[in-house]
Amino acid sequence: MKIVLIGAGNLATHLGKALLAAGHDIMQVFSRTLESATMLAEQVGGAPVDDLTRITTQADVYIISIKDSALADVVPILCKGRESKVFLHTAGSVDMNIFEGMAMHYGVLYPMQTFSKTRDIDFSIVPCFVESNDDLTFRTVNDLANSISTKVYLLSSDTRKYLHLAAVFACNFVNHCYAISANILAKHNVPFDIMLPLIDETAAKVHSMQPIDAQTGPAVRYDQNVIRKQSELLKDNPIFKQIYESMSFSIHHTSENKNQ
Repeated sequence: MKIVLIGAGNLATHLGKALLAAGHDIMQVFSRTLESATMLAEQVGGAPVDDLTRITTQADVYIISIKDSALADVVPILCKGRESKVFLHTAGSVDMNIFEGMAMHYGVLYPMQTFSKTRDIDFSIVPCFVESNDDLTFRTVNDLANSISTKVYLLSSDTRKYLHLAAVFACNFVNHCYAISANILAKHNVPFDIMLPLIDETAAKVHSMQPIDAQTGPAVRYDQNVIRKQSELLKDNPIFKQIYESMSFSIHHTSENKNQ
């Protein structure tokens, strides 16, 4: 398919590479800065563009992969004069109907993964969740998704927002806990990489156990003596202290009520 990528960030970069590898034609790459557009265009082909009014009308599909807050501003400009084309966004928490009244054919292609430009990733195992407003869009987004991934699922906007919420807990919040751990260790001259075997085993366990059954540590048994001492160690960082206490309470409460 002939595709225009709107966005040149982490997700757009990996998606563009996957689409190119699958044989699609990236006609243009848009970014607010020509430098970013050029950087991605050099990797996936097509012309770099930093002006939405210069987007071609000849593409089959326009894939918008930008921050959620910018979608409402970009969609009306992009759809104007291209109303009969297929428009897709890649956001986890934005309703498909953001295109309603501005395009005839629209939907969502949401790859659920954490992306960084500097890390290669096997896109074929990335779960992709699709949604469409009509049969034409469904065929288009389904074909696109299946050309880059072996894990494609149909999911509504209403359910997708909960999927994205769950992903925030499983990825973003977990990674923030790594950052807190690294911060604590650095203050005492201990390298973070000593945590890697523990992190790897924790992640490996949930491949064969339910997360609630894999939970260990003082919070499960609510060892108040340990919890109180560890909380006191964080007195100089009230935010970390609050996170520690809230997480400890949540772990204990969840463990106590898992069979109810």
